[in-house]
Amino acid sequence: MRLEQVELKAANPLLNSYQQQGELVSFFHYEQTQQAFEQRLNDLKQHPVRREQLSNIIRDFMAPYGLSQKDEQHLAELAKNAVAVVGGQQAGLLTGPLYSVHKAITVIALANEQRQKLAVPVVPVFWIAGEDHDIDEINHTFTSELQKVTFGEKTKHKKQASYTALDRVALAAWVTDIFTSFGETAYTKELLAGVLAEVERATTFTDFFVRLMHGLFKEHGLLMIDAADEKLRLYEAPYFEALIDHAAEIANVVTARETHLVELGYAMPIGATEDAANLFYTEDGARYLLVHKDGKFLNHAANVHFTIEEMKAEARAGHLSNNVVTRPMMQDMVFPVLSFVGGPGELAYWSTLKEGFEVLGMKVPVFTPRLNITMVTSHTQALLDGLQLTVKEALEGKVDDLREAFKAQVYDKEAQQTLETTKRLIEQQYAELHEHLIAHDLHVNALVDKNLNFHKSQLDFMMRKIEQEVLTKHEVAMRRFGDVERDLLPLGSFQERTYTPYPYLNNYGMTLIDDLVALPYILDGRHQIVYL
Repeated sequence: MRLEQVELKAANPLLNSYQQQGELVSFFHYEQTQQAFEQRLNDLKQHPVRREQLSNIIRDFMAPYGLSQKDEQHLAELAKNAVAVVGGQQAGLLTGPLYSVHKAITVIALANEQRQKLAVPVVPVFWIAGEDHDIDEINHTFTSELQKVTFGEKTKHKKQASYTALDRVALAAWVTDIFTSFGETAYTKELLAGVLAEVERATTFTDFFVRLMHGLFKEHGLLMIDAADEKLRLYEAPYFEALIDHAAEIANVVTARETHLVELGYAMPIGATEDAANLFYTEDGARYLLVHKDGKFLNHAANVHFTIEEMKAEARAGHLSNNVVTRPMMQDMVFPVLSFVGGPGELAYWSTLKEGFEVLGMKVPVFTPRLNITMVTSHTQALLDGLQLTVKEALEGKVDDLREAFKAQVYDKEAQQTLETTKRLIEQQYAELHEHLIAHDLHVNALVDKNLNFHKSQLDFMMRKIEQEVLTKHEVAMRRFGDVERDLLPLGSFQERTYTPYPYLNNYGMTLIDDLVALPYILDGRHQIVYL
């Protein structure tokens, strides 16, 4: 396994501005420099955390999945004086897209790096958004042939992932079908058996996600917690009360900041409004977004309306959850967050939160963009060698340029020229026919035009068939372009947005994750290319 780091222009303008120390940096309290980490560490000395209680909550959550020696070490450090690097994701099936794994790798890599540089305990934490209720975002995956395979029917009731029960028999069949699409290797039998064993134990989407992610990362001490965990929600009660007290202020400043972001030409990430409570009320696994009007917290669909004191009582009962605005604030109140690791989407909405954090007397932690990792198989490397392309060039879209050049090279230009000449001659003859008909006062020009268009369409059809025949003749050569794109840029985006890690685990074994974690990443915004 070999690592290469290359500069790719960020397709996301917000990410590009942030990484290039542009205007977006002012939307945060810290830049992404080592001095900023040192300053954040110093600022965290004033950050109150009920450490022992928090450590016990995480321990209770993780215990059913089995605690490794590294997990125990990090829990003990968190109970004393450790700071945390935090990242998170929704509870996708088969871990969801690869970027879930890449976030975890980034969290671990950054925690290890800052542990060395700051000479203090820094623990990696993965915050699972189990309270998210859009199951249709997480109930599918893609095969290596880019077929989208969905588990179950489209959901009618929006229930939180942590409260959505799984049909184990149906899930086992779904997982088996997915693995069949990967093809049989020396690792398939053991890998599939391990996943199916977790299916047998899993109860919800979140539970299944944690089982797989913990299995991949437990030896690296990745601490995991579910935002929907009942003990955590009760622990968060005083923090929810602070969010309730400052709901109007937070909504106002976030809306103003988002307006400023749009004025600078960036897309609107949240759609913030001044009447947003930025909190959900939860009931029987469902959750309802609240608005804040005239001192009341309301949701008409759920037929609920709370006063401030009633809202605080609901917080103490564990009946509230966060949205995209308050989740980062809650994470910062719960954990001593040295840095948050996120992708471009998270950067967008975090860029609206600076004044919201200030309302609560906090600062936005150092925001670290997650690693972008592309894995290159030996088969894909061989194809690239044959095309005389580098991985960097392929990721920059050069495959399509080469494909078009190849098509032009093998295209039957003589046939094309003959047909174009035929078309011009026909048009010339029909033009003469038009003049003749007009001269003799014969009113059939519409019929003539229709007939001309018919002949021209037939010539175009013939040209397309010739082109198809030529491409079929060169099908093997043409397939190279599609194979490279399907591996490196499936559906037009990086592979990490489409594939789960399991096709790669199926080909390279379970040690693949440990090998990826061990690579010497430099967190400087460059794209990580891993040659397998």
